[in-house]
Amino acid sequence: MRRRAFVLASASLLLSTPAVAEHVFLINGDRLSGTIVLSEGKTLTLHTDYAGDLTVEWGQVKGVESEQDMHVEFKDGRTAVGRLTSSDGQLQVATKSGGTVSSPVADVKGLRDEAAYEKARHPGMLEGWKSGLNLGFALTRGNSQTKNISLAFSATRQTFDDKLSAYANSVYATNDAPGAVPSTTANTAGGGLRYDHDLNKKLFGFGIADFFSDALQGLNLRSVFGGGLGYHVIKRENTTLDLLAGADYTHESYTTLSRNLIALIVGEELSHKLGKSTTLNQRLNFYPDVNHAGDFRTTFDFGTVTKIHKWLGWQNSFSDIYVTDPPAGKKQNDVILTTGLNVSFGQ
Repeated sequence: MRRRAFVLASASLLLSTPAVAEHVFLINGDRLSGTIVLSEGKTLTLHTDYAGDLTVEWGQVKGVESEQDMHVEFKDGRTAVGRLTSSDGQLQVATKSGGTVSSPVADVKGLRDEAAYEKARHPGMLEGWKSGLNLGFALTRGNSQTKNISLAFSATRQTFDDKLSAYANSVYATNDAPGAVPSTTANTAGGGLRYDHDLNKKLFGFGIADFFSDALQGLNLRSVFGGGLGYHVIKRENTTLDLLAGADYTHESYTTLSRNLIALIVGEELSHKLGKSTTLNQRLNFYPDVNHAGDFRTTFDFGTVTKIHKWLGWQNSFSDIYVTDPPAGKKQNDVILTTGLNVSFGQ
C-alpha cells in the first residue's frame, strides 16, 4: 500500500524526463504503449500521453516489453532487474549479471520502473510537490460597503519514507461605511511547516513550526515549535487517519503582554476522498499548558475541495481557534469560514 501512493508521484516525475516506452500486450490482441509506473497484486498501471494513467488487470496481460530496466518480483520470492521481453505467455528479464531470467507472465507478483521508483523515493527538493492556491473575494457597495479577501496556500512533497508540508493563509475584511467602528473587521495571517518521517508502516515521527497573528485579538505573533510521534490508524489510497502525540514550545506576543509556554500535543488528522472529485480534510489538535493547569489551546480545521477541472476546484474551509486565557477584554474563540476557487499545481 505504501508503494501505491507513489503512482501519481512517479508519473509526474516521468513527465519531466526523456520519454521511454513500454509495451503491454493484452490477451485480446491489443497493444498499449507508455511508461509502466507500478504493478503489484492484480493490476498494472501504465502512464500514457494519450489517456493518462491506465490500470490493466494482470489476468488480461499476455506479455510486456520494456526499453529500460524494470524491477520484477515473482510469486515464489525471486526478484530480477533488467529489460523485459515476452513471447507465448513467457516473460524474459535480461539482467546485467545473472543472464536471462524466464518465468510465465502469470507468476509475476510485482513490476515497476526501477529508475522512476528510485527517483520517487528520493526526489530533488524542487520535485514531487503537489500544491494548491485558494482565493476568495467579496465586495458590497450601496446600503452596505464591505470587502473581504481570503487567501490560502498549501503544498505537500511526499517520498517513500518522508512527507513535507507547508501552508499559509490570510483573511482580511473591512467595513468601508463612513464612520464605521471598527473599520477593520478581520485581519488574520498564519503559516507553517510540518515534516513526517516513517519509522515503520504504522509509526512515524513529526516536527512542526507554526506561526499565527490576529490583529483584532491583539496577537502580534504566536510561534509554535514542537514534535512527537504519530500513528497511522488508517492508511489507504482514499482514506488516511493519523493520531499524534508530542510536546511544543510556544511564544506569544500580544500588544499588552508576552509569554512563553510549554504544552503537550494531542491530535488527529483525517483525509478522505468522496467519490471521484471531492476531497475532505479534517484536523483537531489539543494543546494543554503544562505550566498552568486548566489552560489550553485547541485548533479545529475542516475543509473540502471539489474538482471542477483538472487544475480548478471549489473549496470550503472552516477553522476554530480557542484559547482559555487571552488578554483582558479579548474573546477566547476565533472562527473563520471561507469559500472560493482552488487552483492546483504539480498534478
